[in-house]
Amino acid sequence: MTLRIDIRGLPSERLRFAASPLAELTAMLHVLAEPGHHPQLAGWAADVWAGLRPELAERLREAEFLWRSSQADFLVPARPRPTLAEELDDVDRIDDETYVTAALVTTCGRTRAHFATVSPLTDPTARERALDLAQARGPLQEAFAERLLDDPAAVRARLRHTLEQCAEAFFDAAWAGIVVRLAADLRLKNDLLKRQGIGAALASVSDAVSLTPDGVCVVVDKLQDKATAAHGVGVTFIPSVYGRPHLVAVHSPGWQPVVQYPVAEPSPSEPVSLETVTLRLEALSHPVRLRLLRTLARGPHTTRELAHAWELSPPEVSRHLAVLRRADLLTDRRDGRYVRYTLKLPDLTALGGDLLAAVLR
Repeated sequence: MTLRIDIRGLPSERLRFAASPLAELTAMLHVLAEPGHHPQLAGWAADVWAGLRPELAERLREAEFLWRSSQADFLVPARPRPTLAEELDDVDRIDDETYVTAALVTTCGRTRAHFATVSPLTDPTARERALDLAQARGPLQEAFAERLLDDPAAVRARLRHTLEQCAEAFFDAAWAGIVVRLAADLRLKNDLLKRQGIGAALASVSDAVSLTPDGVCVVVDKLQDKATAAHGVGVTFIPSVYGRPHLVAVHSPGWQPVVQYPVAEPSPSEPVSLETVTLRLEALSHPVRLRLLRTLARGPHTTRELAHAWELSPPEVSRHLAVLRRADLLTDRRDGRYVRYTLKLPDLTALGGDLLAAVLR
């Protein structure tokens, strides 16, 4: 089961990696609604619930269908902004029809097609059908859908105020604690996109995200078979700490495709020996080897290609590559009569963020 996003003809700059405060707040609200999905955050969720004012807690419960099992499309923005307030301003600009339909899709547990022909805001039959669907989900869903259809402006204002209260109650502090981690992930993704292309960047997002061999489609292996197009608008990838392990995709007609992916947890890798660390530091102490690594960070290269790039002799490059290989910073693969060398980026990353930035700059 897959989602296929058609990107043929899409300029590379329209494949965007960016952090979104609103999408991360939505991920946090999902954790609060479904702490069982996130055992590693159960303590955080319990502390947040314990500290919420009763009024805010009630507001979160009355609208939780917007983020419990799936997220309303307008809560995962295709154009992330630096601040939550700016993103909420963008949500305010969405017309009532689009907003209400997106909210009903999550509240009623149905696809957008159920609300595509006539508007439940203006057609009595469509309204009754929407309320019947909501009622089948439960009394809270029915009450929310009825308020939404009766007075969408009031519900929209109430939801925005609720999200702003969440910012004061817990989001601002949590966001400050993860923003550096998100920035580090984005720097890595954008460097991969720039230096090694879309395929490498997608491979770093998740094992469930890939590029088809012809480069025409992004494939997200998580949904029922569906398809959407990014022609002229692009695709946005949003990293999330609190959304782990979920992979969220917005793919509805009329909405730009968005994928919110979990930032990888720091892996408890086997400790590297002091001897290996020493070899790596010595290997990186030579300016020529640093220059070679900067080229290899863009992708696999042969000895001759590296020599040409830096106006060195092939034997000189070979000597430096041998040092880097002994330090276990490179892998090599024979391609016909040539051998191509590839940088082991995770091992370089483990030596420090500043070093990684210097090599990838």
